[in-house]
Amino acid sequence: MTAIEINGLTKVFDGLVAVDHVNINIAEGELFGLLGPNGAGKTTLIKMLATLLVPTSGSAKVSGYDVTKDPDKVRR
Repeated sequence: MTAIEINGLTKVFDGLVAVDHVNINIAEGELFGLLGPNGAGKTTLIKMLATLLVPTSGSAKVSGYDVTKDPDKVRR
């Protein structure tokens, strides 16, 4: 089963592209490290997965639940 599925996820703040068309699939039980320099968009990506920010475009699912359509189920 896929724990996290990210397809073309993008976040733009006032013309600044913070996360640019990210694609990631993480299987259940898989260890995954998100690395990058300051300002690379790591925190923004995590905030979108945690439903704290709404993506500008693309999609993301956590445990099969869409972060924009089922935010309560994602947080549960």
